[in-house]
Amino acid sequence: MTTTDLPRRVAVLGATGCVGRHLCAAFAARGADVVAIARRHAPHLHHHAFLPLDLARCTGAGLAAVLADEDVDTVVNATLGWGSTPEEMAYANVRPVERLLAALPRLPRPVRLVHLGTIHEYGPVPAGTSLDEAVAPRPASLYAQAKLTASRLVLAAVRGGEIQGSVLRLTNTVGPHPAKESFFGALAARLRQADPAAGLDVTVAAARRDFVDVRDAADAVLAAASAGTAEPLVNIGRGTAVDIHTLVRTLVTVSGLPPDAVRVRRDDVRSRSAGADWIQVDRSRAERSLGWRPRRALDTSLRDMWDTVVGPPPA
Repeated sequence: MTTTDLPRRVAVLGATGCVGRHLCAAFAARGADVVAIARRHAPHLHHHAFLPLDLARCTGAGLAAVLADEDVDTVVNATLGWGSTPEEMAYANVRPVERLLAALPRLPRPVRLVHLGTIHEYGPVPAGTSLDEAVAPRPASLYAQAKLTASRLVLAAVRGGEIQGSVLRLTNTVGPHPAKESFFGALAARLRQADPAAGLDVTVAAARRDFVDVRDAADAVLAAASAGTAEPLVNIGRGTAVDIHTLVRTLVTVSGLPPDAVRVRRDDVRSRSAGADWIQVDRSRAERSLGWRPRRALDTSLRDMWDTVVGPPPA
């Protein structure tokens, strides 16, 4: 792997998200100045410069002016959004990328982009498949379809020489400060409030999926931001499909609740994976191109997640 200098000043778009906050911390720990960009401020960003900005509402020229004024040399796009229609999904996930791709060529000097896609862009695959970058994407959910459109826009710009950068397709993440609406984030919050005497009913998908610690994912982003010859597209995951039921039982153990206090049943669960009962990432390219591999065990990830989760789950 050929590396460039570590980023000097990084704009993290979507800095308030569960991945964005770890990106800010990882870049700052390596000595980079971080400009956190999101629609609204969050207390955990007080160590970084912050800019309130809605990427979907700005123009390419306006975003270019902001990035030029901040004198950034790297941009990480960790934004994502949700909606119930294709139009809403496109507005939340595709339009920000369109604005970003319109802004970067306007800057006075080249700026490297790392765009975070999702492994769900590939869609459901047969059990036993290791998802490498040659797998043809066939996303099944509106979310994954919109994310694939965004990733393809970035890849086309990189391969066309319009910008410098890469797309990282991340698998499911676990670890400290999870998104409250995520399966394990919501489950941990429910376990925090559970009455051991009454117990808790939990519905778990009958699926095996690849999970990676969010801090390991942040390390992969930092490697991509620092790599001069990184591949345009890289999958990021542990490389192991894990039974979700096993992870739930591990989290129950971490919580200290009696094992029989949580009653688990298997059934369909609505999620971003949209029927992907098997997810396992081939991380060969990540190791070869970025020199990256996961370092944290999943039981450590779940323990650290438990320590940061308080309060009831979202409605």
